[in-house]
This record gives sequence, C-alpha cells and structure tokens, in this order.
Amino acid sequence: MPLLLENSSTESCSLQECIEALSICEFDPRDPESTAVAADWLRRLTNNREFLADMLIDRLAGRTQGEVDSGYGPQAIVLSPKRGNTFLRANIWPAEHDLCFRNSGAKSFVYGEPHDHNFSFLTSGYCGPGYRSDYFEYDYEAVTGFSGESASLKFIERSALNEGKLMLYRAHRDVHSQLPPESLSVSLNVMHVDPAQGWFDQYAFDQERRLVTKVLSPNATEAFLRLAVGMGTGEALDFADWVGRSHPSDRLRLASFEARAARSIDAAEEDALWRSGELGGGNMVAQIAKKRRALLRA
Repeated sequence: MPLLLENSSTESCSLQECIEALSICEFDPRDPESTAVAADWLRRLTNNREFLADMLIDRLAGRTQGEVDSGYGPQAIVLSPKRGNTFLRANIWPAEHDLCFRNSGAKSFVYGEPHDHNFSFLTSGYCGPGYRSDYFEYDYEAVTGFSGESASLKFIERSALNEGKLMLYRAHRDVHSQLPPESLSVSLNVMHVDPAQGWFDQYAFDQERRLVTKVLSPNATEAFLRLAVGMGTGEALDFADWVGRSHPSDRLRLASFEARAARSIDAAEEDALWRSGELGGGNMVAQIAKKRRALLRA
C-alpha cells in the first residue's frame, strides 16, 4: 500500500510559498530525503485551513481571473501550473448522499474501480473523514498489460485518508479501489511528473479475479498512428509495419496491428497479419493475436 509518512509539524504556509518551495526541491519519489522535504511542504499547506476555501470563493466571486481548472476529472482542481517536475492538485470526494454523487454516479469519481498509477504522488487528507480504499500491491514488471492477464494482486488493507494523514503513492506498485467517504472530503496532492511516464501504462483491475481489465493511460502517439494508418498513405503503412516489428513499446506495437487489421480486405489477409504478430516476440501482441485469430477461425 502507499507509504505512510510521519510528520507532526504544526507549521503552515501559503499556497504560493508551497509552490515556490516545491519548484526548488525537485521532488524525487525514489529518494527518501527528497520525499521528506516535499512531504513537509505538503504538511504545511495541509495545516493552512483557509487557503482552499479562500481561493475558490475568490474565483467564484470574480475577484481573481481565470477558471477553476478541473482538467483531471470532475472532482480535481489543479492548484498550480507545473513547475519543474511537480504541480499541486486538490481532489473533492463526495459521499453517497451528496447531490453530485447521486446525479453523476460512482464511476464519475472512480469509486469502486481498482487501478494503479503510472506516476508517483504525495497525498494528504485535507478535510473530512477521507475516501476509503482497499489497498493492494503487485509486480508491474511481471505484467504485460493485456486484458484478462493475471496481475497477482496482494491485498494489504482497507483504510481511509483521514485529516492529516500523509502518504506516498508509488508508481506501478500501489493499487487501490476507492470507496466514498462518510461525508464530503478533500485531499491534496503533490504530483510528480516524469517525461517518460507516457510510455508506461496505467491499468484497471478486477480485484476479485486479480486480473488486468484495461489500460487507462492515454497516449497521443497511439492515436496519431491509428489516424495515419486509417488515412492509408504508403508512408503511414510502412511506418506502421516498422512499429509493429521493432518499436520498444508493446502497446504501440499492438496499436499498429489493430490499425492495420481494421484495413484488411478479407479474413485471410487479417489472419496473416495477426499471425505475424503472434510470432513477433512480444507477449502482449502475441496474446491478443491468438485471440483475434481464434475469433477469425470461429
């Protein structure tokens, strides 16, 4: 489960002070000393019991310019632009009896959907009893990432992110299935940004069967490749062939095969394409290719 960080500081800071300090400390979640420094600033911001309400009221009243940025889902509020390798975020967690939950449903707030993250982040309980989570761990290196693959999730515990609790979620290790809090709650995050994270997948899981169900992380390169192949130029098809044979990303290789399969003239041509994928050496593509060929034969 996420690492519980002990910090009993009673000092507080403003949002701007926290932003400036984090931009200097260069938070590295793999380094305990760097993590402790970033966590200390998150603790100070958590101890400021007025900054978030003041910021929201100023925006809503028109006293400050700009919109409240919620680009990470309906409950996420981006508190700062990316500075260095970090940015700050607040998350609102409604309870089941809250109107926004009743109108939007659990899935809008990712409740009951087990997932990992392809980034590390610090989190603190800012107010309220906090969302609850069933926590698991797994071995990312042992997972290829195709739907239905065993992930061998290891259950750790169920606990809540209550006020003042401070934790480090570790990329590709910690899995949680969130449950609504007993009453409206807010958490704060220090998000770590790694330029390479777009090439490492984030997964959804079936926690009962301990299986991967799907990839959650978007990848613009994959979308561009599918679009180019769909337009059918010779250069795009040649590039897709190279990607399918040689690209280091299994997910992009799979996208190459899926895009070209969608253009296949007949079942024989599609079967030959997936046969080449089955023999191509990558486990993700090979497993999907076997399933696609079985469907063609059926």
